[in-house]
Amino acid sequence: MLIPSIHKSLTELTLLLNQISNEDYARPCTELSHATIGEHTRHIIEMFQCLATNYELGIVNYDARARNIQIQTNTHYAVQQLLEIQQNLVKENKHIELQQLIDGEKITIQSNYNRELLYNLEHCIHHQALIKVALLQCKNISIDVNFGVARSTIEYRKQCVQ
Repeated sequence: MLIPSIHKSLTELTLLLNQISNEDYARPCTELSHATIGEHTRHIIEMFQCLATNYELGIVNYDARARNIQIQTNTHYAVQQLLEIQQNLVKENKHIELQQLIDGEKITIQSNYNRELLYNLEHCIHHQALIKVALLQCKNISIDVNFGVARSTIEYRKQCVQ
């Protein structure tokens, strides 16, 4: 269920990017402290890429991302990156060591590939919610009602309707 959920979120993002101009994609949004839809999209993409790139090594440091400006300024390029991520998600679950520098101290935490996929999915949904706020300034954009909504919230809402 994890991989299909990731595919769904990334597909929703792809559908959105196919509707938005590069100008709107790169326009700063006051409500997001002048961040852009492109910056949030780049962040989503690079987190997944960081995990994929470092899978073989088994050591992931999300702070050591590439920060490719083309992803945040060119919707077509961003869509290509999303499709590549979707094509390469399925991997054997294995031990992953997370590394991060926090307040000058190197922290290492044990994890695994599936746990990091789940983290990236939740992280993606969080940024999609922020993107939804930025979309308020864009006209004629159609997005799924559940875009940027946590899977647990979607399930809870379904239960409330019954």
